[in-house]
Amino acid sequence: MWNPEAYLSFADHRGRPFFDLLARVGADAPRRVVDLGCGPGNLTVVLQHRWPEAVVEAWDNSPEMVAAARERGVQANLGDVRGWSPQPDTDVVLSNATLQWVPEHPELLTRWAGALAAGSWLAMQVPGNFDAPSHQAVRRLADREPWAPLLHDIPFRVGKVVETPADYAALLTDAGCSVDAWETTYIHELTGAHPVLEWITGTALRPVRSRLTDEQWDRFRAELIPLLDEAYPVRADGRTFFPFRRVFVVARTG
Repeated sequence: MWNPEAYLSFADHRGRPFFDLLARVGADAPRRVVDLGCGPGNLTVVLQHRWPEAVVEAWDNSPEMVAAARERGVQANLGDVRGWSPQPDTDVVLSNATLQWVPEHPELLTRWAGALAAGSWLAMQVPGNFDAPSHQAVRRLADREPWAPLLHDIPFRVGKVVETPADYAALLTDAGCSVDAWETTYIHELTGAHPVLEWITGTALRPVRSRLTDEQWDRFRAELIPLLDEAYPVRADGRTFFPFRRVFVVARTG
C-alpha cells in the first residue's frame, strides 16, 4: 500500500527529477498528455498548467494515490501501466519514477513508441540506485533473524532493475525514435532525525511494512537506523547528504 503523506514528505527532492525530465520535452501544443504513475497528482498538476489546452490523462495502480490525485483535481484513473495503450490523439507520454516497478518495461517502451503517431514524445525517469548503501542495508537486515522468515518472499530488487542510458537509447533508436538519454546523481541535502530512513519508508520499505505488525515494524526500523546512520552519517551542522542516481530518457517518434 502506498502512503501519499509519506511519499510527499520529500516532495521537493522527489519532484526535481520530474522538472529536469519535463524540461527536455519540446511539445508545443499537445492534444493529449498522459502521466503514467501519477502518484498523488502533485506533479500531474504541473502538466495541466504547462499545457492548459490539452487533455491530461493520469493513471496509477494505487487506490490511495488515485484518491489523493483526485483531491487535487486530477482526473486520475486506477489501472496498471501494463494494460495502458495510447489514444490516437496522444502526443506526450510521461512516466516519472514508475517503470522501475515493472520488470518488462523495456518491452512496454518499445510497444508505446510503435503505437504513438510520428512526432509524439515519450519521456521517462527511473531510479538507478538499487545497489546503493540504503538498499544494501535493508537487504542485510531482512536476511537476519527474526526477519528472514517473515520477509523471505519479498523480491528485494538486486542487479539490473533498470537499463543504462545507452541501453535505453539503443532500444528506442531501434524503435524509430530520436533519443536523448542521460543519468544524474543528485546529492540530496536532508535534515532531521534519521532522514534516509524516512525517505525510504515512503518507497523501498513499503513491501516490508506490508508484512509486519505495528510492533514488528517499529522494531525493524529501530534496527535499521544504525545501519543507515553508518552509511549516511550526519554532519556536524546537522545535514545528511544522500546521493541518488536517476536515469532519464526522452524520445520523439519518427
